[in-house]
Amino acid sequence: VQLQASGGGLVQAEDSLRLSCAASGRTSSTNGIGWFRQAPGKEREFVAAIRYNGYTYYADSVKGRFTISRDNAKNTVYLQMNNLKPEDTAVYYCAAHRGILSTVRVDSSYGNWGPGTLVTVSS
Repeated sequence: VQLQASGGGLVQAEDSLRLSCAASGRTSSTNGIGWFRQAPGKEREFVAAIRYNGYTYYADSVKGRFTISRDNAKNTVYLQMNNLKPEDTAVYYCAAHRGILSTVRVDSSYGNWGPGTLVTVSS
């Protein structure tokens, strides 16, 4: 499966943005799709994930502000980001989850990383 993230941009604090992760190829070979982000000088961190059964998982830092969803007909996973904060500034990546449920927040359990999309939130 190949993944392509898009939708990043420059926004102001409290604005909203929707990222898309378009999948092509054997999407049935994954257990789900996750979003991660990496800010300058920081390690990559988990943001959200949606499993094959529709269950969703979020990092505490984005819970209540971000929503992950999918459109199976379009083979696309979305990350709706509301009430953005400057600390959300990062390159956002989507990837395919290949591990068991307990690893859904662990980046080493993901593969097929797509190119990231930059989100910049100004204060």
